Amino acid sequence: MKNKIDTGKISRNALCPCGSGKKYKRCCLNPPASTQPSNLQYAKKHKIRIKTPEQIEGIRRAGRLVMDTLELVAPHIRSGMTTDEINTMVHDFTIQHGAIPAPLNYRGFPKSVCVSINEVICHGIPGNRSFKDGDIVNVDVTSILNSYYADASKTFLVGNPGADALKIVNVCQQCLSEGMAVVKPGNTVGDIGYAIQSYAESQGCSVVREFVGHGVGIDFHEAPQIPHYGRSGSGVRLVPGMVFTIEPMINLGKKELVILDDGWTAVTKDGSLSAQFEQTLLVTETGVESLTSYSLKP
Repeated sequence: MKNKIDTGKISRNALCPCGSGKKYKRCCLNPPASTQPSNLQYAKKHKIRIKTPEQIEGIRRAGRLVMDTLELVAPHIRSGMTTDEINTMVHDFTIQHGAIPAPLNYRGFPKSVCVSINEVICHGIPGNRSFKDGDIVNVDVTSILNSYYADASKTFLVGNPGADALKIVNVCQQCLSEGMAVVKPGNTVGDIGYAIQSYAESQGCSVVREFVGHGVGIDFHEAPQIPHYGRSGSGVRLVPGMVFTIEPMINLGKKELVILDDGWTAVTKDGSLSAQFEQTLLVTETGVESLTSYSLKP
């Protein structure tokens, strides 16, 4: 048991009882903000949960299940397969491994996975639509394992894709890679968005504004938000223990979107192709670790 300092009988100018050799007024009476644990600062100021080693390991295990799910799905992304068949595969595999598909019934979402084809930016609801040769298909999986969440998505090519499909998928992969490359302590959320936007626009593509990356792990969506556009040096500074997704949604045409009557499905307003890649990331002492790692090489 630690001794409790009796602050009521100590002069401001007396030596601090903590043994630092400093005057009490310059030590424990008014400790500088920099000595406070960063997790407390971030929780109070930004509502960001800095994850503990135990929590990180829980998210890592959930991340492995998410990646196993995407690997299960990958060979079935072929012409004639329906989006609802993908949903059944994801749902059954998740339940069989003692987890919960996070999208199911989340704010009324009716399925266990999002499957988005061609002009669908995100939140495609699985149904009777089938894949056709040349399509691009995003599968977005979020699993809850032992109360921990992990989130990842990939955009797949069906059959023999055309030049536009190849371009948007390759550009979007590289956008995620560019964003991940600047994740390290001391950099900011704005640095991530700036890196992604700069690359996407240099390739003649656009960045969706309405949907962003987000903190994850204890809940489906936590602080901070991670826009995929922005100004370098702006926003929250990154510190070790932060866990969040980067999930750029990149359009071959203009950035504007429309939400369909189902209240979920977001499509490009101009009908152009849209791709998305997503990983759950941990800020480490020296950089970044993906908790849902997969290759981003074209």
